Amino acid sequence: MRAAVLGSPIVHSLSPHLHRAAHEGMGLHDWRYEAIECDEAGLPGLLAGLDGDWAGLSLTMPLKRAVLPLLDTVSELAVQVGGANTVILRDGARHGDNTDVYGIVRALAEAGVAPPRAATVLGGGATAASALAALRELGLDEAILVVRDPTRAGETVEVAERLGMDLSVRTLDKLDTALEVDLVVSTLPSGAADGFAETLADVPALFDVVYAPWPTRSAAAVAGRGGIVVGGFPMLLHQAVRQVEMMTGRADVPVEAMREAGKAEIARRSAPAERPSRGGRDDSV
Repeated sequence: MRAAVLGSPIVHSLSPHLHRAAHEGMGLHDWRYEAIECDEAGLPGLLAGLDGDWAGLSLTMPLKRAVLPLLDTVSELAVQVGGANTVILRDGARHGDNTDVYGIVRALAEAGVAPPRAATVLGGGATAASALAALRELGLDEAILVVRDPTRAGETVEVAERLGMDLSVRTLDKLDTALEVDLVVSTLPSGAADGFAETLADVPALFDVVYAPWPTRSAAAVAGRGGIVVGGFPMLLHQAVRQVEMMTGRADVPVEAMREAGKAEIARRSAPAERPSRGGRDDSV
């Protein structure tokens, strides 16, 4: 069987290392998982060319939203979030789902973060949408969204409406007014939150979706004041675990083997001669 992660750019994807470790640990030696460069324009043709040997696909941006009209069925969660990071290919049909939300919930639980009474999300993209869905699953019916430009957060606001959540939108220059919360989720790109490290330092818990370089300045600041810090790698790991379960139909996924494979690859890339050209994020890659 075959599977792959699609996106553009895709060269630094961690998904092959995670999925291959899972297949090896599960004895699926006849499975093949690869990374395929694919943009929105190329997605319809690629999907049309997949045969019965394909079990599924992992998707990163910009394909999570673009894939929705190309699917036969879509889970309610993926509809609410407005994006599918997973496509299951079975019986000639394409089923879209979202495992990012599962990844966030599992990452927070693994780190010992209690369900928050109030939370703030930084950033207004696809990962922010998944973060809102995760907060809703954890029991919140309202949240604060902090963005640089509110006019570009329309899709995320619509996600909150579909989830039945009340969303207060504020700008980054007023971040200090949005931190009377138990949890801050930063979905900002690598380096984008560095200037707010001191402002964020006293929050009880920070989930920063960046996984390399790690820790980010904000994560280091929060940890330095005794707060709980969660990086992007645990989310990436657990969303991949769920993908493997869905693609293989098996529950015996070797989580720790996947964790070690991912950490080893991140460490390899962090070596001076191997350092990637861009910071690592979650984005299912």
